[in-house]
Amino acid sequence: MTELKEFKLPDVGEGLTEADIVAWHVKPGDQVEVNQIIVEIETAKAVVELPSPWDGTVARLLVQEGQTVDVGTPIIAVDVSGAPTAPGTPDYAERSVVPPAVTTISPPADQAPPERQAVLVGYGVKAASTTRRARKPALPPAAVAEPAPAVRVLAKPPVRRLAKDLGINLAELTGSGPEGAVTRDDVQRAARGTTGRSGSEVVENGVRTASLAAVPGPAGEERIPVRGVRKHMAAAMVSSAFTAPHVTEFLQVDVTETMAAVRRVRDLPEYAEVRVSPLLFVARALLTAVRRHPMVNSLWDEGAQEIVVKHYVNLGIAVAAERGLLVPNVKNAGELSLPELARGLQALAETARAGKATPADLAGGTITITNVGVFGVDGGTPILTPGEAAILAFGQVKDAPWVVDGQLAVRSVCTLSLSFDHRIIDGQLGSAVLSDVGSMLEDPVRMLAWT
Repeated sequence: MTELKEFKLPDVGEGLTEADIVAWHVKPGDQVEVNQIIVEIETAKAVVELPSPWDGTVARLLVQEGQTVDVGTPIIAVDVSGAPTAPGTPDYAERSVVPPAVTTISPPADQAPPERQAVLVGYGVKAASTTRRARKPALPPAAVAEPAPAVRVLAKPPVRRLAKDLGINLAELTGSGPEGAVTRDDVQRAARGTTGRSGSEVVENGVRTASLAAVPGPAGEERIPVRGVRKHMAAAMVSSAFTAPHVTEFLQVDVTETMAAVRRVRDLPEYAEVRVSPLLFVARALLTAVRRHPMVNSLWDEGAQEIVVKHYVNLGIAVAAERGLLVPNVKNAGELSLPELARGLQALAETARAGKATPADLAGGTITITNVGVFGVDGGTPILTPGEAAILAFGQVKDAPWVVDGQLAVRSVCTLSLSFDHRIIDGQLGSAVLSDVGSMLEDPVRMLAWT
């Protein structure tokens, strides 16, 4: 007798409500085993591989590649007739939607590590207990098409602020977000006076698909759908720019001694399999500056009206990946030795560029470095990563005339740009942090003296 089980799209962490189906690894008729990867999905955070919770035969793929699916929507049907159930694995219908991976984030040194529990790979408990906000039942399309005047339009505060700034009436918009919420994209399209597409979006059983093609434009134009990581990045940058009052300071630095130190470190046996670059010394300098000025490693809690100072550093590194800008972070970077930091930075960048960064890799950052120098850029005004108080841009290192002991010389010079949240960091503190980083890059021995 055939026994079909439907695998529902799980919440892969941090309360995400939807994901795009990137690629199926199986097709109808294929045999699957417990923990075999069956599909890749792209959330607002990263690309995630989902494993099968059962042994059996693929009966049907319930959604196609490229479709956007709500959490809890069945995406594949598996015939488990005669297949044994993995020990300790409850029927999927009997458990709540759960994250696809258990990733342990090292806590600060003064906290005991969480007790680990043995679970089926891909499904199980989180390393730390959290309380998740209950989701409201999704409204049918007809209920969200035209909000009644007495009903408050669903929209986040930054979206309402943007609509107010642009003179857009939210009540006149049809929301494209979860539960019919109005998004920034909706507001910006209204401000441009176009939806950007003809037709509408069809929502059926939690799956959203555009019903008609893009509106024809002038010759030579191309329209690229904004979704997944790129959509999240765009929304995060707009939110950060309109929420935190940014200030950026610049400092030109003679990094000749740092470049010499990089060459010497590359020859050490501890770094034989590591790509050592000036970014390693920039990272160590910033970590040392954070230790000297802890307030720079903090966040503004608007709801509680508090400044939260982090006494651990999860160092974010901005990475230009194929799917968009990613900012994975090295956990507890301040506790690592220089060789450990070098390996952590290299592994993080390689994972992100390969599209394998997990939500855990991207969550929990406390301060960020963006290396714009690799693109041949001297400097800029970087936007804060949401939830952080500072970001350091490291410009290209190039030969330039420089005065040394009263004499003109050719030196290796770069520009450092520090953007910070002016609600937390005033000009004196921001200048002190930037000056410290610059001093350590001018003379790397200071890193040893100040550590």
